[in-house]
Amino acid sequence: MASEEEIRSAMKSVEDPELGINVVDLGLLYAVNQDADGNVVLDMTLTSMGCPLTEKIKGDAREALEPLDGVTSVDVNFVWDPPWSPEAMSEEGKFMMKVMGW
Repeated sequence: MASEEEIRSAMKSVEDPELGINVVDLGLLYAVNQDADGNVVLDMTLTSMGCPLTEKIKGDAREALEPLDGVTSVDVNFVWDPPWSPEAMSEEGKFMMKVMGW
């Protein structure tokens, strides 16, 4: 079974399509839940509630995680509490935003 660390690491390949920064460093990945059968459910948020790219992010998450050892399915649960804010970003994410001029 994949560890939470392996899952979070693999999720760094999933970028927010509008910002071009991975969802982990943006602070969008809140929780990783995995049962004994390898079903993974991610609690995530988005930078805005009206984001039209939820299906793309879900698909990218599946592509990133399904190859991991023991992962049998991937689902994304989008949550809005707590709301996302720039303070949730990692130092690397904040640096990338500065480099991109945000």
